[in-house]
Amino acid sequence: MSNVLDDPELRGIMDYFWGLVGDATTFPKLLGFIVESPDFDHARLRFPMQEVFIGNIAFRTLHGAIICAMLDEAGGHVVFLNVFNQTRSETREKQINRISKIGSVNLRIDYLVPGIGKEFIAMAHILRIGKRVAVTRMELRNEENRLIAVGTGTYTVG
Repeated sequence: MSNVLDDPELRGIMDYFWGLVGDATTFPKLLGFIVESPDFDHARLRFPMQEVFIGNIAFRTLHGAIICAMLDEAGGHVVFLNVFNQTRSETREKQINRISKIGSVNLRIDYLVPGIGKEFIAMAHILRIGKRVAVTRMELRNEENRLIAVGTGTYTVG
């Protein structure tokens, strides 16, 4: 599977933003996901189950807040990829300015089955993107491709 992170221009923008953080432990670093996004219209984030992610101790299921967070990360990531791709012809300063404005506005999550698994994949795609708002559709599956949760996310883009 190809990965958009192989794009050197995209890598440069991402390195710029990670450089602003430095050595701080950010929420994405804490979640420990791996980006496997195949193109600029689809985000794919893979992450392993961790002890700190357990919500139901008896059944060792993924906590709902982690499910929500991973779906939000996938939705925000696909918006980031799409905005980056739309602004390729603009100056780096304009790209950074537009990307800096991306933020979650609203999330709706439907939890379908308990989050049981050793590994999870959060995926997202754009439903609509305008000058100010983007809407995404997200889903979370386990390593057996079982659908755990779905969501719709709205994000600012400008």
